[in-house]
Amino acid sequence: MAMSFHDAYELYFSRVYAYALYRVGERAAAQDAAARTFERALAAWPRFDPGRGGVDAWLFAIARAAVADHFRERSRAPAAIEDLEPCDGSPNAEQRALASEDLAQLESALGKLDERTREILGLKFGARLTNRQIAAQIDLDENHVAVLVYRAVRRLKGELIR
Repeated sequence: MAMSFHDAYELYFSRVYAYALYRVGERAAAQDAAARTFERALAAWPRFDPGRGGVDAWLFAIARAAVADHFRERSRAPAAIEDLEPCDGSPNAEQRALASEDLAQLESALGKLDERTREILGLKFGARLTNRQIAAQIDLDENHVAVLVYRAVRRLKGELIR
């Protein structure tokens, strides 16, 4: 029995959003990329051929394009000043500040990785794809993907422990 678009949306939206959030780092931009992914998928749904691959692979190929579009659009747009929340000294504010610092360290460490490795990590940890699914997405051998993930995680740990 073929999967309906509604079923695909219900099953994969949270994973597409998580992948986009991992890649773009901003909730609003991730929501836009996820929405764009499913808009494109809905428009192309009648042409989807399950014989060529699973719905997940097809959706994440669309999601990768939506994320790439985000970065292209961002590179053309002038930089915006981010709104910062003032720290009022409350425990929640302190926790937010610490979490923000941890996130900044992670973003800095990820920024030291090459684009392909960041893409692989986004598919692995953001989209929760298997190494086999990632390999099919980016045309690499499954074992090569596993090695790249291992090396990237080891490098990130080294950067974050410093």
